[in-house]
Amino acid sequence: MKAIMVVGTTSHAGKSLMATALCRILNRKGWRVAPFKGQNMALNAYVTTTGAEIGYAQAVQAWAAGVPPQVEMNPILLKPQGDMTSQVILRGRSVGTTNAKDYYENFFEIGWQAIQESLTRLQQDFDLIVCEGAGSPAEINLKHRDLTNMRVAKYLNAPTVLVADIDRGGVFAHIIGTLELLDPDERALIKGFVINKFRGQREILQPGLDWLEERTGIPVIGVVPWLDQSFPAEDSLSLLERLPAKQSAEITIAVIRLPHISNFTDFDPLEAETSVRVRYITPKDDLGYPDAVIIPGTKTTIADLLVLQRTGMAEAIQNYAAAGGTVLGICGGYQMMGEFLADPEGLEGQDGRYKGLELLPTRTIITPKKVARQRLVTSQYPAMGLPVSGYELHQGRTQVIPAEEASSRADGHPGYEFLFDDQGLGLVDSTHSIWGAYLHGLFDNGPWRRAWLNRLRQQRGLGSLATGIPNYREQREMMLDVLADSVETYLDLEPLLK
Repeated sequence: MKAIMVVGTTSHAGKSLMATALCRILNRKGWRVAPFKGQNMALNAYVTTTGAEIGYAQAVQAWAAGVPPQVEMNPILLKPQGDMTSQVILRGRSVGTTNAKDYYENFFEIGWQAIQESLTRLQQDFDLIVCEGAGSPAEINLKHRDLTNMRVAKYLNAPTVLVADIDRGGVFAHIIGTLELLDPDERALIKGFVINKFRGQREILQPGLDWLEERTGIPVIGVVPWLDQSFPAEDSLSLLERLPAKQSAEITIAVIRLPHISNFTDFDPLEAETSVRVRYITPKDDLGYPDAVIIPGTKTTIADLLVLQRTGMAEAIQNYAAAGGTVLGICGGYQMMGEFLADPEGLEGQDGRYKGLELLPTRTIITPKKVARQRLVTSQYPAMGLPVSGYELHQGRTQVIPAEEASSRADGHPGYEFLFDDQGLGLVDSTHSIWGAYLHGLFDNGPWRRAWLNRLRQQRGLGSLATGIPNYREQREMMLDVLADSVETYLDLEPLLK
């Protein structure tokens, strides 16, 4: 089958960005393209139309290729949840939790079979598969069990591009070292190098490029500059590399960077708003006085709730809410905002009942069955009648507590309204200050996002933003085109395509 492989000398070298750009570039050239990553370790996930869970980066790559995301594009997803363990998502469904040792012993053969079957299915529907590796292909202690990098490249006999991050320094050592640690048949598949995140002058770098090509016999097919684009990342380390505060920002939204934060891609549409500054803060940081606080999703709701309580961040959020501040919880964050959470089966570790933030009159029971489905509902607040799309991805059932049972802080159910026509998806209090929702992708809905932001702006005495705007997916399409244009300018695809 026809395929191209993208591997990197290190993590965060730019593999996902390069694979995304290739999907859009080749799609525009008339190829029917599918992205593929055999095994992904990430807490940013997406739910397909069939209810299958895949890495969010592969969903973005599918959109770049102009096709719907499907489970075969990422047959194995590992979701770290602390204590050196991960939840294993195989063919879009959770099949349990394991540590690294047991995973390599028990899931390798099953995983490789899933990868082969997925590639076969993709071959039937697409002209070309753009495959992405993970980490480095030269981790010699893991190569015999590596399901993601050169094993896939060799299986497909795929011309492979090696991406290196020059911004970190040592780019030539990274490239030469990687080649030295590859087996001869693996090295033979490397058809080009891409130097990524270059900030300098090309003529100063050129002698090094000439030396590299002469030393290896492999061409440098691209020197891609640092691209100031905020694209979905696979783990929270990327939050440390976010762009500095925007000069045009008029309101500030603080997102709590939970230890096991997940699906922080929910906030990409907010970061794309020129009038909004999104500030990620850890539980140990000072909360300050932002215009709104968001408690995001998490892989381990109870564990992260306990961190908020130990660090004092829980009390800070409660005091902020009591003073009239706006708090929004999404998914796990929504669960934390209730009266209590119970984990009777110890699914997140130790069984028990845990006190929540008591901002909403709800209780949540952690359950074994995961809810994973796309949704299209109608908004009741902040504006009635708006269509809202998104997806659920959570373990646990949340119920509203009757008024007579609710705590004094929550004031009972009568002071709260349902956010959507599906009453199980979220609540807002009578002052429209405390919000909780299960929907990921909520801010992707342009009119809803602007209506929610306008309430924050009104509190600051600022004029309202236009609400008759398209959804974020249209803005994302333009960003994908800009990315493809930028990368294509600096890339020679001939060694890969010939």
